[in-house]
Amino acid sequence: MSLLQQLTSDMVSAMKNRDKETLNVVRMLKAAVQNEQIELGHDLSANEEIAVMAREYKQRKESLEEFEKAGREDLINQAKNELAIVKKYMPKQLSKDEVTKIVKEVIDELNASSMKNFGQVMGSVMPKVQGQADGKLVNQVVKEQLSK
Repeated sequence: MSLLQQLTSDMVSAMKNRDKETLNVVRMLKAAVQNEQIELGHDLSANEEIAVMAREYKQRKESLEEFEKAGREDLINQAKNELAIVKKYMPKQLSKDEVTKIVKEVIDELNASSMKNFGQVMGSVMPKVQGQADGKLVNQVVKEQLSK
């Protein structure tokens, strides 16, 4: 079942259960996927779908951080609930240890030894962890490994 079909199915069940919050989030996710399809002019591949979901997840995560800075409890709870719903459609996220292992493998492959190779390492790691790890985490791990 494609992501779009899954979203449609979940949207119908949210309507039947009268779950407005889930319904609103699923509608936004479905719209994001459809907009991406229109923009690209073809059905999305699995990687493109993951990229859309990752973008939506990141937006909500950033919103949550801003709401926490502003102390808006009402919006914090809403953003946390939205994040939980979006997370259901994301692939399993890699732990820091798993990311570190991948980064070490890439560094060994490229014989990278200093921060001068940062761009090369990031360029090789990101396609391997696309949608499965946050870019900030990967950036942090690469810097740690290259500065050793």
